[in-house]
Amino acid sequence: MSGYAALTDLRDAMLLIATRARQTSPGSGIVPSPCISVCRISADSGLCEGCFRTLGEISAWSRLPVDDKWALWQTIEQRIAALSC
Repeated sequence: MSGYAALTDLRDAMLLIATRARQTSPGSGIVPSPCISVCRISADSGLCEGCFRTLGEISAWSRLPVDDKWALWQTIEQRIAALSC
């Protein structure tokens, strides 16, 4: 994959996950998964290139309490903001 294609994929993933983050509502008892079905772990960052979570965060998701899931969404948003700079 060329550098340009990788950059485009990263931007697409960031847009998808940012859209999903805006659709979440901390007041509800259901927290949607950040997964957007782009499951590749970056060797550089250790983060999934689709949802910006670590392997540990991905594997723990279904067992996390609701508050921890919301906290992870905030962490994801911070990671995206840092990558966008």
